[in-house]
Amino acid sequence: MKRVAAAPHKIDTISDLHRMLGLPGPLHPLVSLVDNTKIAALVDQLPETFLLSFYKISFKKLLKGRIGYGQGYYDFDEGGLVFTAPHQIISIDAEAEFYGSTLLIHPDFIRHYPLAKNIKQYGFFSYETNEALHLAEKERTTILEVLAHIDRELNNPIDDFSQDVIIAYIEVLLNYSNRFYKRQFITRKAINHDLLSKMEQLLHDYFETENGLNKGLPTVEYLADQLHLSPRYLSDMLRSLTGQNAQQHIHEKLIEKAKEKLSITSLSVSEIAYALGFEHPQSFSKLFKSKTNQSPLAFRHSFN
Repeated sequence: MKRVAAAPHKIDTISDLHRMLGLPGPLHPLVSLVDNTKIAALVDQLPETFLLSFYKISFKKLLKGRIGYGQGYYDFDEGGLVFTAPHQIISIDAEAEFYGSTLLIHPDFIRHYPLAKNIKQYGFFSYETNEALHLAEKERTTILEVLAHIDRELNNPIDDFSQDVIIAYIEVLLNYSNRFYKRQFITRKAINHDLLSKMEQLLHDYFETENGLNKGLPTVEYLADQLHLSPRYLSDMLRSLTGQNAQQHIHEKLIEKAKEKLSITSLSVSEIAYALGFEHPQSFSKLFKSKTNQSPLAFRHSFN
């Protein structure tokens, strides 16, 4: 009989995570910077998977083994940053050994600050581990300097300015990470162009085989799954290449295919809408007009 995997171990507070890892209590209950080399708990004694109720930003350089996240594993031989939003499943290989620092931020720490809303705009919190940020030497120095500032502030006596200062450093850390991800998209442009070509082929095949009749409209999640990427990474990568996200690319291909059918077939607008995957012809007509400033019928009549 196939063994059923244990449910992820849920950890609600930073203090609980410190206890599980064999660390002293955090200096602040809602934010902590952990030196990974000081973790006392043995990896094979930890839960196979766990789920945190807070943000985690980790700089990791792997010495041995591998670290899992979601459905995959990531090789950290060169070091990199991984961002985990609350309620994402994390796993650690029993043989993994790494060093670095981990910043833990409870949502309550930033709740009354603009960062509470803005942090959701940083797409890399939704990336998979194999889409981690690879840091160049100067970038690594910059990130470690920001983390050192946070560490010093946490070790200072708490006063009326402590939270403001720490949150300001967290924002600096996130903005630097955003900048460095943009650099990563650029330096991997050749690889990303290959992914763009594969995505275009996927959409072409989807419409040529009229999958829309059975499966509905192609989704960002479908394309990302076929390309072995997270949906957010796919959209951010495409935006860096073309200025359009994945949903906009799908719409562009839909309109291109719709124009082809309207101009060279006698299918009705409703038949074309259903063939493309729309549940309602009105939705197709609305999208078509928003993209072309013409109704499907007006576009067809322009060829007569």
